[in-house]
Amino acid sequence: QVQLVESGGGLVQAGGSLRLSCAASGRTFSSYAMGWFRQAPGKEREFVAAISRSGGVTYYADSVKGRFTISRDNTKNTLYLQMNSLRPEDTAVYYCAARAPYNSASYSQYDYDYWGQGTQVTVSS
Repeated sequence: QVQLVESGGGLVQAGGSLRLSCAASGRTFSSYAMGWFRQAPGKEREFVAAISRSGGVTYYADSVKGRFTISRDNTKNTLYLQMNSLRPEDTAVYYCAARAPYNSASYSQYDYDYWGQGTQVTVSS
Protein backbone atom coordinates (compact mmCIF):
# COMPACT_ATOMS: atom_id res chain seq x y z
CA GLN A 1 0.00 0.00 0.00
CA VAL A 2 1.13 3.58 -0.64
CA GLN A 3 0.19 6.85 1.01
CA LEU A 4 0.20 10.06 -1.01
CA VAL A 5 0.52 13.66 0.17
CA GLU A 6 0.19 16.59 -2.23
CA SER A 7 1.69 20.04 -1.75
CA GLY A 8 2.44 23.17 -3.73
CA GLY A 9 -1.02 24.50 -4.39
CA GLY A 10 -1.96 28.13 -3.89
CA LEU A 11 -3.27 31.32 -5.43
CA VAL A 12 -1.68 32.56 -8.65
CA GLN A 13 -2.58 35.11 -11.31
CA ALA A 14 -3.52 34.02 -14.80
CA GLY A 15 -0.40 33.37 -16.84
CA GLY A 16 1.57 32.34 -13.79
CA SER A 17 3.10 29.02 -12.80
CA LEU A 18 2.90 26.53 -9.96
CA ARG A 19 4.64 23.25 -9.27
CA LEU A 20 2.71 20.57 -7.43
CA SER A 21 4.44 17.75 -5.62
CA CYS A 22 3.11 14.41 -4.42
CA ALA A 23 5.20 12.58 -1.84
CA ALA A 24 4.68 8.83 -1.63
CA SER A 25 5.39 6.61 1.33
CA GLY A 26 7.04 3.24 1.07
CA ARG A 27 10.05 1.92 -0.80
CA THR A 28 8.41 0.73 -4.01
CA PHE A 29 7.34 4.02 -5.60
CA SER A 30 8.78 2.92 -8.93
CA SER A 31 6.25 0.09 -9.13
CA TYR A 32 3.30 2.51 -9.33
CA ALA A 33 2.02 4.26 -12.42
CA MET A 34 0.85 7.69 -11.29
CA GLY A 35 -1.65 10.29 -12.31
CA TRP A 36 -2.91 13.79 -11.58
CA PHE A 37 -6.61 14.57 -11.54
CA ARG A 38 -8.57 17.69 -10.65
CA GLN A 39 -12.03 18.63 -9.51
CA ALA A 40 -13.53 22.07 -9.86
CA PRO A 41 -16.53 23.18 -7.78
CA GLY A 42 -19.72 21.64 -9.10
CA LYS A 43 -17.89 19.51 -11.63
CA GLU A 44 -16.79 15.90 -11.81
CA ARG A 45 -13.21 14.92 -11.21
CA GLU A 46 -11.26 14.89 -14.46
CA PHE A 47 -8.00 13.51 -15.77
CA VAL A 48 -5.05 15.89 -16.05
CA ALA A 49 -1.91 13.81 -16.69
CA ALA A 50 -0.41 10.38 -16.12
CA ILE A 51 3.05 8.86 -16.13
CA SER A 52 4.39 5.35 -16.40
CA ARG A 53 6.38 3.63 -13.69
CA SER A 54 9.72 4.54 -15.24
CA GLY A 55 8.63 8.00 -16.31
CA GLY A 56 9.23 7.22 -19.95
CA VAL A 57 5.60 7.47 -21.04
CA THR A 58 3.30 10.39 -20.28
CA TYR A 59 -0.28 11.29 -21.14
CA TYR A 60 -2.07 14.62 -20.95
CA ALA A 61 -5.57 15.94 -21.21
CA ASP A 62 -6.02 18.13 -24.26
CA SER A 63 -6.87 21.08 -22.04
CA VAL A 64 -3.41 21.09 -20.43
CA LYS A 65 -1.21 19.77 -23.21
CA GLY A 66 1.70 22.11 -23.88
CA ARG A 67 1.20 23.95 -20.56
CA PHE A 68 1.57 21.23 -17.90
CA THR A 69 4.37 18.71 -17.46
CA ILE A 70 4.17 15.58 -15.35
CA SER A 71 7.38 14.04 -14.06
CA ARG A 72 8.63 11.80 -11.29
CA ASP A 73 11.78 11.19 -9.30
CA ASN A 74 11.80 7.57 -8.19
CA THR A 75 14.85 8.17 -5.99
CA LYS A 76 12.85 10.73 -3.99
CA ASN A 77 9.49 8.90 -4.11
CA THR A 78 7.95 12.07 -5.54
CA LEU A 79 5.59 12.93 -8.38
CA TYR A 80 5.45 16.44 -9.86
CA LEU A 81 3.14 18.55 -11.96
CA GLN A 82 4.67 21.71 -13.43
CA MET A 83 1.86 24.04 -14.43
CA ASN A 84 2.63 27.01 -16.67
CA SER A 85 0.45 29.59 -18.40
CA LEU A 86 -2.27 28.99 -15.85
CA ARG A 87 -5.83 30.00 -16.65
CA PRO A 88 -8.81 30.68 -14.40
CA GLU A 89 -10.40 27.47 -15.69
CA ASP A 90 -7.51 25.52 -14.15
CA THR A 91 -8.88 26.40 -10.71
CA ALA A 92 -9.62 23.14 -8.88
CA VAL A 93 -8.51 20.77 -6.19
CA TYR A 94 -5.68 18.70 -7.64
CA TYR A 95 -5.21 15.08 -6.60
CA CYS A 96 -2.40 12.66 -7.21
CA ALA A 97 -3.22 8.99 -7.55
CA ALA A 98 -1.43 5.67 -7.86
CA ARG A 99 -2.45 2.49 -9.62
CA ALA A 100 -1.96 -0.89 -8.02
CA PRO A 101 1.64 -2.06 -8.55
CA TYR A 102 2.95 -3.03 -12.00
CA ASN A 103 0.06 -1.58 -13.99
CA SER A 104 0.36 0.86 -16.89
CA ALA A 105 -0.54 4.52 -16.70
CA SER A 106 -4.19 5.26 -17.39
CA TYR A 107 -6.54 8.13 -18.22
CA SER A 108 -9.34 6.69 -16.12
CA GLN A 109 -9.75 7.62 -12.48
CA TYR A 110 -11.41 4.26 -11.90
CA ASP A 111 -8.11 2.50 -12.59
CA TYR A 112 -6.39 4.21 -9.65
CA ASP A 113 -6.41 2.62 -6.23
CA TYR A 114 -4.69 5.16 -3.99
CA TRP A 115 -5.41 8.87 -3.67
CA GLY A 116 -3.98 11.86 -1.88
CA GLN A 117 -6.06 14.37 0.03
CA GLY A 118 -5.78 17.05 -2.64
CA THR A 119 -4.29 20.53 -2.88
CA GLN A 120 -6.18 23.66 -3.92
CA VAL A 121 -5.07 25.62 -6.97
CA THR A 122 -6.77 28.96 -7.57
CA VAL A 123 -6.04 31.04 -10.65
CA SER A 124 -7.27 34.63 -10.60
CA SER A 125 -8.07 36.56 -13.74
